[in-house]
Amino acid sequence: MAPFTSAAKNGAEACADANTLAAPPGPGEDNWTPSTPSLACRVISLLPHKILKESSMDSTIVGVDLAKRVIQVCIYTNKKVHSNIEMTSDEFLLWLFQQKPVTIIYEACSGSNYWKQKAIEAGHKALLISAQLVSTIRQNQKTDKNDALAIIQASQLADIGFINGKTHKQQQLQTILKLRELAVKHQTALRNQLVALLAEFNIHCSSRNGGIKSAVANLLEDFDNGFTCEFRAGINVAYGHLITQSEIIEQYNKQLEHSIEQHEDCKRLLRIEGVGPINAINLYVALGCGELGTFKRGKDASACIGLTPKQYSSGGIIKLGAIGSRVKHGRLRSQLIVGAMAVVTHLAKRTPKTKKECWLMGLIERKGKKCAAVALANKTVRTAFAMLSQGTEYKAELLAA
Repeated sequence: MAPFTSAAKNGAEACADANTLAAPPGPGEDNWTPSTPSLACRVISLLPHKILKESSMDSTIVGVDLAKRVIQVCIYTNKKVHSNIEMTSDEFLLWLFQQKPVTIIYEACSGSNYWKQKAIEAGHKALLISAQLVSTIRQNQKTDKNDALAIIQASQLADIGFINGKTHKQQQLQTILKLRELAVKHQTALRNQLVALLAEFNIHCSSRNGGIKSAVANLLEDFDNGFTCEFRAGINVAYGHLITQSEIIEQYNKQLEHSIEQHEDCKRLLRIEGVGPINAINLYVALGCGELGTFKRGKDASACIGLTPKQYSSGGIIKLGAIGSRVKHGRLRSQLIVGAMAVVTHLAKRTPKTKKECWLMGLIERKGKKCAAVALANKTVRTAFAMLSQGTEYKAELLAA
């Protein structure tokens, strides 16, 4: 039989070694193994043998485009694209644990946090990059190969800002928060619809007369109002659904309060004025987990949330406008301003006790409550950023006696 060539021999030895390797743990399993030995051989055959043996974390960059069923992996080293191939999830997981440490860039999307955690577990340097930036950089038509290449190209830009991503526990905390937000939306939509439908029959829900609860009760108890049994049953079901949504929100609130006890960073954020459990978790997820991006200064984080005036400057002339109505993180900004407004309203009724309250009181007198609330929310974000990045405690400075 003719002898192996050098490349074929190396590939055969690598394939044989791959079948004898202890396979990496998979999601939810202690000892994960490939379904068949051919899976390891396929992973080895997909990539150049030289890259598997000689790649380093500094010189090799891997752009990964994630999808539901397939994963596109583009390997770039020595200013050249060596491969741009498609893998399944099992093949990519096995490749992560068999490849020597490299820098892996994921596009921030659903599932990117999970794969980043797996890459770090395998000893790689993993980063997340903005999907919007990748879309801007991508050349030609949108394909998996072009997306994976665009991820690498975007990561090579000067002064690029990567996203930190989240740990497994942080993802769970954010999930509860998102579920609560959805329940609040459902509750608001159902209440508004029920109030509007009752108004069609000249039944108005006034808070002075007990609100929607009293209006529905009077409708169901009055047998002389001319409404059919079917109509009464429908209103009763809708009102029961509204009560159920309120109970669901209360359950989520209790779960969030219990979760805060397990996160020291969230507990420390509760000491800031105008920061309750929801705002503490929001700030922790957005700043502590790097959801908004990585920032060097607190004012950059505040500007990203939309709590600073928009700037339109040219020729050395600085022009500052309003904070703007359309921002990416509008819900976070809204909740921070609501919390700050509660502090402003309470402070207007008493004398200030700290230097920060003196500053806020002066701002209320000069600019009004709404402007002061936005300024306080801005300061809250910058204070939270300093606490999370430096690991410090918040303590308001009292006025001298």
